[in-house]
Amino acid sequence: MPRVDAGRDPRQETCIRSSCMAEFTRRTAAPFTGMGSFTIAAMSKDRAKNIKVILFDVDGVLTDGTIWLFPAPAGAKQSQKALMDAAADAGGYSVSGESTVEAKGFHAHDGTAISLARLGGLKVGFVTKRISETVALRARDLKIDHIHQGMADKVEALEKVIAIEGIGPEEVAFVGDDVIDLPIMRRCGLAIAVPNAREEVKKEAHFITEHKGGEGAGRDAVEYVLKAQGKLEEAINAYIESRPAAQKSFK
Repeated sequence: MPRVDAGRDPRQETCIRSSCMAEFTRRTAAPFTGMGSFTIAAMSKDRAKNIKVILFDVDGVLTDGTIWLFPAPAGAKQSQKALMDAAADAGGYSVSGESTVEAKGFHAHDGTAISLARLGGLKVGFVTKRISETVALRARDLKIDHIHQGMADKVEALEKVIAIEGIGPEEVAFVGDDVIDLPIMRRCGLAIAVPNAREEVKKEAHFITEHKGGEGAGRDAVEYVLKAQGKLEEAINAYIESRPAAQKSFK
């Protein structure tokens, strides 16, 4: 069972640190009889109801954190090369070069989550310090609304997103796993961590996903928000009905 509200409300923080955690969960959680195995505590549910944009870190959240380096195919062009070259001397941003490709593994469940988010009226974005062609390709494939690579200061990306969308930071959720994510998590309305996150990150999260990064954590985050907004089942049904096989069966 995922942990909920493991963080920033002083009253709940006192409760969590004492033996009354079970009673707190019993009183505030509203069990859901449909999709998903998590329950939503009152404070987090209120935060999730306001969310219009979900932003994801990439490494360790949408992937398991492993970075693969492969020889680049002859003649391959990288659309992110200028960004990579600009950050090449800083370290930790990318593997810059014509001969190497940085690869990552993404989970199919998280891809479906993006479709569910869109059907539920949510915008989605990637915010990551690293720069890679793989992330750019994944973002194009999923038609991600906001993509920010090379962001050592992720709050800068948040400011850009809320300016573009015309919303406040309280209407943004962020899913992270490492200490670089803490500043943006503290600014957002809903801070979500994955179970493989650093302890400092989990302590400040309002919600911790059931699945680890790269194993469907993104899906957990999207379903959590849609469930709180009462849109999850509707989005799932719309997704099923939009599949070609389902459309054929209706004819």
